[in-house]
Amino acid sequence: MSPKSKSEQQLDKLQRAERLQEAIATLEERIRQLKQEGELAPDGCYVARYQARGQRKAYWYYKLQASTPIFPTASSPGKSSRYKHLGAAGSAAHVDAVIQVVRRVQVDELQKAIDSLKESWLDLYSDEEEKTPKSNR
Repeated sequence: MSPKSKSEQQLDKLQRAERLQEAIATLEERIRQLKQEGELAPDGCYVARYQARGQRKAYWYYKLQASTPIFPTASSPGKSSRYKHLGAAGSAAHVDAVIQVVRRVQVDELQKAIDSLKESWLDLYSDEEEKTPKSNR
């Protein structure tokens, strides 16, 4: 196989750049769709299960938990909590929170992929800079 001519190399580079841009556009469109489907959980939140003990038995409840206080408290206006009570398994708040967390995770992962593809696009064009000799300083 003979080495590629300069014009073939440029065409190949253009095609790769277009593929990267198309992939980025596809992923960005998916993020827009996810955001239109409904609310996203705040960054870094997850649904946690906890047990409350009654007089006769234990009950399982769920909460949306954050690493820092972001949820307004009902008892102390102006204060925030790391937790948002969701209720029992299958409650509307519980199911909504799980779906919101799933959307958040999907958006975060799609954004990581977009960032990676953008870096790849930059790498595609940084090759030329590395090949050109630097002038004496």
